[in-house]
Amino acid sequence: MHFTGTVWRPPYEADSLIIEATAGCTHHRCKFCTLYEELPFKFRPSPLEDIRSDLLEAQTWYHDPLRKMEAHLFNLPQPERCRVFLAGANPFGLKAKHLLKVSDAIQEAFPTCRSIGCFARVTDVASKTDEELEMLADAGFDGLTIGVETGDAAALAFMDKGYGPEDVIRQCARLDRAGISYAFFYLAGISGKGCGVSGAHATAEVFNEANPWLIGANMLTVYESSRLYEEIAAGNWEEETETEKYEEIKMLVSELGIRTEFAMLGASNPVMLTGKLPEGREDIMRALDRIISIGEEELRHYRTTLRHL
Repeated sequence: MHFTGTVWRPPYEADSLIIEATAGCTHHRCKFCTLYEELPFKFRPSPLEDIRSDLLEAQTWYHDPLRKMEAHLFNLPQPERCRVFLAGANPFGLKAKHLLKVSDAIQEAFPTCRSIGCFARVTDVASKTDEELEMLADAGFDGLTIGVETGDAAALAFMDKGYGPEDVIRQCARLDRAGISYAFFYLAGISGKGCGVSGAHATAEVFNEANPWLIGANMLTVYESSRLYEEIAAGNWEEETETEKYEEIKMLVSELGIRTEFAMLGASNPVMLTGKLPEGREDIMRALDRIISIGEEELRHYRTTLRHL
């Protein structure tokens, strides 16, 4: 299989067939991000011949013909149709024409593939026409994961995300019309010291205008190799305390008015939790209060000893 550097995927893509479609990030300017610093280049699409080769190799182990035979002989449930997750920081940034070729290769190798997911930036959606989005939906693209991070306009600008809150609302509405579902990643702590709760309030206003099937909250972890660390050293930005980050998340959860899944999974979270909104709101809030009761010192110890995301 062709993989370049660390392979990142959302926790809920654990059962998906992972195929590398790109390496690196088209934007590569977010001040907090260190995920792709090990790569000697900014961004590189995978050659189609590599993708076809990986799909051919995957046929030998991901779809075991014996499983179908056993299911038929012993009257067992047939194996579920597969889902493919395209690895890379934002494969949805590729041209629609290229993504359709990737979809064709997937369908040829795995005719029962039910959907294709990947990470996407808000700007990746903006770069495509409505017609192209509809074509990609018809080709199986669904369940995108968008690292929105926040709806706080000042934080988005400071962190050099390359879009504003209004862009999130506009582009997600286009995905809704095209029939492409999506999940959001939210980054607690991105607004900075003293601004977490107000940043969460602004984020809830934006997220309530969208239709994410899931909102995954992660905790900002600042590493010395990041541009954000340089901003802190220069006195231009201060980090939130760990308890402030959780108060921020409480604000977000309390003000979300949409029906969605809420989750805190992945290494940046010292304590994992999941729940449904709105019916599970009180349970989530109580769980967040229990985490806060752990205390700043212990929560901060986890943050400072987290060597890698």
